[in-house]
Amino acid sequence: MDLSLTTILVLVTAGVSLMAEQRYDLKRKLLFNAYDIKHSNEWYRWITHGFVHGGFLHLAVNMYVFYIFGGIVENTFDQLFAEMGRFYFLTLYLFGIVASSISAFMKHKDNPGYNSLGASGAVASIMFVFILFYPTSPLYLFFIPIGIPAFLVGILYLWYESYMSKRGGTMIAHDAHFWGAVFGIAFIAVMVPEQFSSFFSQVIGYLTSFTT
Repeated sequence: MDLSLTTILVLVTAGVSLMAEQRYDLKRKLLFNAYDIKHSNEWYRWITHGFVHGGFLHLAVNMYVFYIFGGIVENTFDQLFAEMGRFYFLTLYLFGIVASSISAFMKHKDNPGYNSLGASGAVASIMFVFILFYPTSPLYLFFIPIGIPAFLVGILYLWYESYMSKRGGTMIAHDAHFWGAVFGIAFIAVMVPEQFSSFFSQVIGYLTSFTT
């Protein structure tokens, strides 16, 4: 059976995360610690922290959201890039992990006590690529029975994550969510710049449909 890359990434992430939950020494070696990256040259942490999570709920939420959006984005990339689709999809995911942590690295590279983990940044990258291709698709949040168009969810997401990042005081890496989303937008700006005209056409068509 030919598994999708999305499914493979979910399985690998789940396996590593669950193993790390049983072995703290392994988890400690894999999580994002900017101080260790800078002072001990442990560059692998840029990637490995995206494959460990802070408990089962954190893992389940990230992988559920990734599976929903990732499958659609992977299929879209297959149609756009043919045999290179999987390569670009994996590039988007892995570099989404890295890009989402640059802000934290700059802030905490001399702070040995700062750690972060999770695939949220990469998931945000994937989600925003979905939004750029399917901006009027209805998304259902927090058991709200009415679907909210994806482009509106994207706007609210960016505002919320930016606000919470500046506010601070939580254990959630809101800056990683924000910059992961920005990376997803930037990736499409480089790879498929013409998609932006399609995005705005779809949004304008959706908005004008309420006036006709």
